[in-house]
Amino acid sequence: MKILYGVPGEGLGHATRSKVVIGHLLAQGHEVRVVSSSRAYTMLAAAFPGRVHEIRGFHLAYNGLAVSKLRTAVLTLRTAPEDLRVNFARYRELLGGFEPEVVVSDFESFSYLFAKLRRLPIVSIDNMQIISRARLNVAVPKAERENHQLAKAIVRAKLPHSRHYFVTTFFNLELAKQRTTLVPPIIRPEILAAAPTNGRHVLVYQSATTQQNLVPLLQQLPDQEFRVYGFNKQETHGNVQLCAFSEAGFIADLASARAVVTNGGFSLISEAVFLHKPICAIPIPAQFEQWLNAAEVQQMGYGRHFEAITADNLRAFLYSLRNFEAALAGYRQEGNAVLFAGLDALLKDISTDYLPSEAAPQEDSWGGE
Repeated sequence: MKILYGVPGEGLGHATRSKVVIGHLLAQGHEVRVVSSSRAYTMLAAAFPGRVHEIRGFHLAYNGLAVSKLRTAVLTLRTAPEDLRVNFARYRELLGGFEPEVVVSDFESFSYLFAKLRRLPIVSIDNMQIISRARLNVAVPKAERENHQLAKAIVRAKLPHSRHYFVTTFFNLELAKQRTTLVPPIIRPEILAAAPTNGRHVLVYQSATTQQNLVPLLQQLPDQEFRVYGFNKQETHGNVQLCAFSEAGFIADLASARAVVTNGGFSLISEAVFLHKPICAIPIPAQFEQWLNAAEVQQMGYGRHFEAITADNLRAFLYSLRNFEAALAGYRQEGNAVLFAGLDALLKDISTDYLPSEAAPQEDSWGGE
């Protein structure tokens, strides 16, 4: 089939996961064209030369570490009309001799709008839809309720009425909507090939380097060894080693870590769960999806969820590593086989114009507890 694949440019998590799916689709003989923006475009264009086209993407506005709802809304309203005009001009350029039969979107809006204009079936593959298409099993505290409602509204509005939703998740929830399948997280080949060991160090990933007191904070635990990524420096401060960016180095340190300290980002948490690494999750404020991931880490016994990194919080987390390791030992995932099988079957149905039954929500079939 001829497939148009939309990938958002905000961050690299979507691009990293989409790269795996795009590679599978190409291996299955499909003709794929990709639209993306920003850093994601650069990464995907290098991976799939001649198949990736740059568009203007949606951007989040930050106020410190937190997402600024007002600034994001103003930025979106100011740029959306021009972005639409430019993007659809690029689509006309893209369609020189390419007539897509189906659109796959990883939470990307412009490919979705194009599909609606052309009346093409849309397949959603992302982790964000868990917020609106499943029933949460954790209590949302009062401080997060506004963020929850905002996130749910955004997710509902993002790709409504798609043909099917594949929702990647490391936790199992009851489905609330039809045409939805929960599948295990998309794992990149480098992580699939990694051989996990139990080393002495704790991997710390700091996505926002505004926490300048991180090194002295970690030094308050002198009996622990920390390897910190995010500052892009190669320095040693006693028991704290700052590591310059290296994908191979990061994967090696992740696979050999005794535990992981990170924010609530889905990609690293999913990889840590896959490798059975206990997780200390400190979500970025005002990002409900990160809050949910961190809450589920604690709910499932895979680690702890804290609002801030403190020496006492880290001690409490590290004290219970054996309990977290025992819980993670029950997690099973056969690579990306479940998603690939479901996607292949759906595309076959679409190619023969067969609409899957909407009589009842589909049950997920993967091996999480």
